[in-house]
Amino acid sequence: MQIPTSTTPPRVDPASRKRRLGLRHWGVCMLLASLSASALAGASSSAAAQDHEPARRHTISYDRYSLKIDGRRIYVWSGSFHYWRLPSPSLWTDVFQKMKAAGYNTVEIYFNWAYHSPRKGRYDFSGIRDVDRVLDDAQKAGLYVIARPGPYINAETDAGGFPDWLIAVKGRARSPAPDYTAAYKEWLTRIDRILARHQLTNGTGSVILYQVENEFYDNSPAGRRYMRDIEQKARADGITVPLVGNHNGSFEHGVGAIDIPGYDDYPLGFDCSRPQQWSELYDYTRERRALTHAPLFFPEYQGGSFDPWGGPGYAKCRQLTGPAFERVYYEAMMASGSTMQNFYMTYGGINWGWLASPGVYTSYDYAAPIDAARRLTAKYDQQKLLGYFTRAVQPLTQTDRMAAKSPDNPALRLDARINPVDDTQFYILRHADASSTAADSTHLWLDLGRGDRSSAAALDRYTRIPQQAGTALRIDGRDSKILLADYHFGGQNLLYSTSDWMTNLSQGKRDIAVIYGRRGEDGETVFTYRAKPSVQVLSGKVVTAWDATRGQLRLNYTHEGLTRVLIQSGQHSLLLLIGDDQTAERFWKLDTQSGAVLVRGPYLVRTASLAAAPAVPRTIELTGDTDKATTVEVFAPADVHEFTWNGHPVHAETTPSGSLLGQLDGPQPVTLPQLTDWKYQPGAPEIQPSFDDSHWPAANRKSSNNPNWNGHLPILNSDDYGFHHGNVWYRGHFTATGREQGVILAASPGTHQGNHGRFTVWLNGRYLGDYPSGASYFGFDPADLKVGKDNVLSVLVGNMGHNQDGSGDDLFKQPRGLESATLLGASPTIKWKIQGDRGGEVPADPVRGPMNNGGLYGERMGWSLPGYPDQGWTAATMPRTTSTPGVDWYRITFTLDVPVGQDVPIGLKISDDPSRHYRALIFINGWQVGRYINATGPQRVFNLPAGLLNPHGRNTIAIADWNTGTRGGLGKVSLVTLGNYRSALHVRLVPAPGYRELFASPAGAASGKTSAHPPKH
Repeated sequence: MQIPTSTTPPRVDPASRKRRLGLRHWGVCMLLASLSASALAGASSSAAAQDHEPARRHTISYDRYSLKIDGRRIYVWSGSFHYWRLPSPSLWTDVFQKMKAAGYNTVEIYFNWAYHSPRKGRYDFSGIRDVDRVLDDAQKAGLYVIARPGPYINAETDAGGFPDWLIAVKGRARSPAPDYTAAYKEWLTRIDRILARHQLTNGTGSVILYQVENEFYDNSPAGRRYMRDIEQKARADGITVPLVGNHNGSFEHGVGAIDIPGYDDYPLGFDCSRPQQWSELYDYTRERRALTHAPLFFPEYQGGSFDPWGGPGYAKCRQLTGPAFERVYYEAMMASGSTMQNFYMTYGGINWGWLASPGVYTSYDYAAPIDAARRLTAKYDQQKLLGYFTRAVQPLTQTDRMAAKSPDNPALRLDARINPVDDTQFYILRHADASSTAADSTHLWLDLGRGDRSSAAALDRYTRIPQQAGTALRIDGRDSKILLADYHFGGQNLLYSTSDWMTNLSQGKRDIAVIYGRRGEDGETVFTYRAKPSVQVLSGKVVTAWDATRGQLRLNYTHEGLTRVLIQSGQHSLLLLIGDDQTAERFWKLDTQSGAVLVRGPYLVRTASLAAAPAVPRTIELTGDTDKATTVEVFAPADVHEFTWNGHPVHAETTPSGSLLGQLDGPQPVTLPQLTDWKYQPGAPEIQPSFDDSHWPAANRKSSNNPNWNGHLPILNSDDYGFHHGNVWYRGHFTATGREQGVILAASPGTHQGNHGRFTVWLNGRYLGDYPSGASYFGFDPADLKVGKDNVLSVLVGNMGHNQDGSGDDLFKQPRGLESATLLGASPTIKWKIQGDRGGEVPADPVRGPMNNGGLYGERMGWSLPGYPDQGWTAATMPRTTSTPGVDWYRITFTLDVPVGQDVPIGLKISDDPSRHYRALIFINGWQVGRYINATGPQRVFNLPAGLLNPHGRNTIAIADWNTGTRGGLGKVSLVTLGNYRSALHVRLVPAPGYRELFASPAGAASGKTSAHPPKH
């Protein structure tokens, strides 16, 4: 039955990209075949170990509490990643390893139909589109996969992931229309074939969930048939994992019902201009209670925010959705009982080429925990603290709401949950008003000892904590704490701790736990023992108290740096590591064939390998990154006395904590070359009336399947001629009578809440003006008309991308390019020619694909490519100014010499006065990695992904500069380092054709006979 409206959470602004979506349940356990679940749920084995692991059968099941693998409950802690926004396959492993190192056990991936299909019937899964490799790399990193193949995905991408050839399909998308159905089934047949062989269910991969459609709210009979048909298609294609969705309860029951439903929630919205503005924190307790057969699942919970053209920039978005937001809002979802959380995004990447929808610019950083340059942020550190907690504390996967006494301080709120099997308790403490910036303190009354795990006398029903006189629990503004109580791990019984619990592990009879708190705050932790244990404070200051009657050992301390306490009880010992937040963030827990190890110090620890006993000697092999010379500490089993780092032995000494201590080198300094030797060439011959456009397609269509066609003839919409991406040129020929006063041109460049769309107009080479979007009048000077002769209107129209289709109303089919043209004063016939990207739906560059290039002359002629013979171009220096509207091109070749063994993210920066009006396309070695609008911004630094950029050799930058007015030019262009790490990462260059490979000869290319013929629809 559908959840009543009164129980659903309030939605964010319906104009926003994302909405909260809904739930349903899947009630069948499925037999799975060979992949070891332990390699993903816990162990992060080497690739070789996984390859040789014997096949075993597995089950995926779930109940109202959690998802289960082989009957073992897991807390799904997941992050979103788009491989198609990172076109360097070597870097996929980098992101996956960073996610795994942060405690994620799952990655959620959209599969972008448009990215793989330039035209109907044509699909590409090779090179940067190799989905098998994406899934293999995720599996090798130890991550489960939630697959989201659409057909529609939204994601601030062009047409929401629909291929633009779908615009010519008459039937409404996201409906059971027969022609649309045939089209999406064509896609699902191909992508499902890949996903099916990577399912955990058949033992050859790690796909555990499959999402049906995306944010689909159509509860009509037709909408339900559409959902049912997709589900049946998936099953027919061999998809056996649970089918999930994010449809806000729309398909919880009835026709089209999905298996595990879920909510999308972006509680702070997408306005980063007010980074201090927090929204009400919605309580999902009622939704959790209503789900009797499925866990509370968030396919998308806010991990950051997109930023629009002209927005405040991602630094503000990262402030809005920073660590404080993560603590308060993510822990609130735990308080409501959720055990399946995915964060959108965890790594955003870049909208390279023409991937973006009109609303967003090149960077899709999203203020994610891993930024677009692949750097770890403070948000990553907070995600790691929480992620480790979800992985270590198994009882969190099965909890019920528990009554709790209110805090002494009424400004604070306490939620309590209890595991019904082992009585582990979780107390989530925050301000009643989550947006409060006040600092408050309180005492709590906890109902402890239900499990009575100690032999001591029964405890009083309620215990007031903290117990030490003069101390209290402090909650700063916009903070949250999870207090763990009655928790058993290894040989230890935790009664409670007022510190946050990060992780715990066992190595033989030695247990290790890491707890933390805000710097300067008091902490109190109590364990129970049968007899008084021995306590040794190895470092820091700790006050201990033993209560023999209750069998309680109480530790009181202040969170400052790293405090170490060794507790010995019988044959078992506990090494308790107490840190402040910043100290805890530098701990890394990794699973090996011989169990878990703990590492402290480096910027990143990627992998750990430790052979099982009785191998002698036992050496831990670690890989990772350092951002500076670093002390590294390894907590390993007692019989391990040495370790390696990135294949090199590290001299290690044993500490009183039983750990190994060594030193790691940092990266060498890197100096980037100055970009001074530029070459320049004018690049818009289409402006001149003498330009030969005889080989261009005629824009003379009289009919269109596009429901958004405005009825004007001839049809000028560039999509109807197979030109879907980038800038498009139009040349309109008419014989002048001399009475023509001007022309009204209507164009749709694609714009979103601003004026970043653009089209520019010339008559017989004379600049008439430019306009953002819509209809505008352009007056003629009679002196410019050639009476009785051919006159040419040259119009350059930008295409900022196709709209998304979130409401299922075919809005993605809104025309792009010119829509109509009307001469005033006289009305001779205008015969239009059109030219877009070279090849159109048959891309001339099959590696970079159809979204890489548009229709600028230089793009069609190969000026963006390495190896283009630019010897005859004019020398230029930057910055450069011009008063001539049009398009100019700049090229420079330079050499990089980044030290081997270092990962150095590099960006290209443009510095200029925003009063100058121009927009630029940035190419690195032929890859379009940046769209820049000087007067709009906000992006001025563009990532040059390693693999597209050659860090150890020659590189070519090409910039196409479209001057939209008389105050144009190009600002200073420079290279900047965005990080510098000594790293285990190995990056391979992405093979891609240069000028010689794509153009048979300079003469052939110069002829200009490279345009596409209009496709037949």
